[in-house]
Amino acid sequence: MTTDFDVVVVGAGSAGLGIGYHLQQAGLRFVIIERGQIGESWRSQRWDSFAVNTPNWMNALPGSEYRGPEPDGFWRRDELVESFERHAATHALPIHLGTTVERVAAAAESDRFVVETIDRTGSRDSLSTRNVVVASGLMQSPKIPALAERFPDSIRQLHAADYRSPADLPEGAVVVIGSGQSGCQIAEDLVGAGCTVYLSTSKVARLPRRYRGRDVVEWMEDLGLWDVRLENLPDPMMQFAAQPQVSGVGPRGRTVSLQGMQRQGVRLMGRLLDVTDAILTTDDSLVAHIAFADEFSVRFKGDVDAYIEANAIDAPLGDDDPIDVPAGPEVAEAGLTSLDLGAAGVSAVIWCTGFTASLEWLQLPVTDDLGRPIHVRGVSAVPGIYFLGFPWLHSRKSGIIFGIGDDARYITEAITARAL
Repeated sequence: MTTDFDVVVVGAGSAGLGIGYHLQQAGLRFVIIERGQIGESWRSQRWDSFAVNTPNWMNALPGSEYRGPEPDGFWRRDELVESFERHAATHALPIHLGTTVERVAAAAESDRFVVETIDRTGSRDSLSTRNVVVASGLMQSPKIPALAERFPDSIRQLHAADYRSPADLPEGAVVVIGSGQSGCQIAEDLVGAGCTVYLSTSKVARLPRRYRGRDVVEWMEDLGLWDVRLENLPDPMMQFAAQPQVSGVGPRGRTVSLQGMQRQGVRLMGRLLDVTDAILTTDDSLVAHIAFADEFSVRFKGDVDAYIEANAIDAPLGDDDPIDVPAGPEVAEAGLTSLDLGAAGVSAVIWCTGFTASLEWLQLPVTDDLGRPIHVRGVSAVPGIYFLGFPWLHSRKSGIIFGIGDDARYITEAITARAL
């Protein structure tokens, strides 16, 4: 491998591939290092029925515009990965697969870095570069609470990253913990296969899949919500909130709601508190979780209605979406706060509790005490170190494929300016 570069990019997911195109256009000498295959996190940390929650027209990488045939459809896992592979091949991006970055540190020369790698054969290499783009994202280390240790050994536990299909689970009921996008899609996957499912819910907003003739993401674009910046949030803690419940499963996706899943047969519970003597207990927050999601959807639709009226847009009336109808009190009343795991025949628990980045290999003062990147729009305080593909890097859309282009272009310009 050539060992001297203008830029080393860590990660060949959407972020790494996206900036690869811009670096190529800028005429920079670079390499993309990937621990597995192209799109490894999407490839190995998603279940078989997984569908992207944004429509196809939003998922094109820079330089690879989506040209149909279903702009309003939703790619499945393998289709998205195939689009990444086509992008890499079309632009002949220099990617080294099966290679893990073990260490990035300052070189003896003050303006360069050493990137130490090891490939799947055990061969080690040391690269010299003036710039490093960390495009590995947050989907690295599954977060599983310490409460996992309290479940009986007879119950199989796995994170959403390791779930593939209902057929892979032992016979019996399943407890899904967390009602974000992953938890809802997995719960629906399981109950659709005839499994008995208990869902420990969390405080997550909800959006209708379609409203007044358009997909919700289109209205979000018109309302300027994708371009909201971190500094404009009423509360900075909102950056850590889960993405609203919505699903790309089906030809045009679908709305997801707790009350809708209950009608499918999912047994709802509050937030997990403890497991003692094979008894799972939750708090009584289910009613608040349902109300929060209902109110968020109603408020959003009100914003869309106001926008339509203010701009004299000819749009049909609100869609008749029974899944999005606010819940009556009977939904929460049917919820549980205690579950005897043995009596319920629970054989598996799936933790849909998110991920965290693993950046210990980045041996530079560019992360905080919690290991999170310190940056301003992806540019760290250490000249030459950049971050890309992280949520709220610059705006709300930074955390999804739709936002890669703008962020990658900005960081490429910063790299180019530094080279002058």
